Amino acid sequence: MLRQLLVATAVSACNIAIHALIMVALVEIARKASTIAPSRPSLRLIAVMIVTVSILMVSHASEVLVWSLVYASVDAAPSGTDLIYFAFVNYTTLGYGDVLPVERWRLLGPLTAMNGVLLFGWSTAVIFEVMRRTVRPEVEAVTAK
Repeated sequence: MLRQLLVATAVSACNIAIHALIMVALVEIARKASTIAPSRPSLRLIAVMIVTVSILMVSHASEVLVWSLVYASVDAAPSGTDLIYFAFVNYTTLGYGDVLPVERWRLLGPLTAMNGVLLFGWSTAVIFEVMRRTVRPEVEAVTAK
């Protein structure tokens, strides 16, 4: 069990680092986008949100790939298993149950899910912050009048 916890902690730390780098970049992009005076604020919001959510989706997919690489390196699933699919099912807490980890790595599934839930929550908070920063200049312009 200790080995599973150590592996999951290392993978989670790696994914947190990936996520943190992307979050910092997204907030910075939103900050810069808020300084541009658009002629159509709603179109700017739509564009910023499409970019933000798309980048977050790529971020989560890359984090799933990290998990699948670890699953492969420790032989966490039966041979012939699609490890990317298995990692996605665990990370998103979908939990179909059609693929089960091998007995000695059984805790990696729930630990992957815990990592995914936390990072999805973090992404939700960043989506809200990017939207707030993007809308803020229009709100300040209206209230200043």
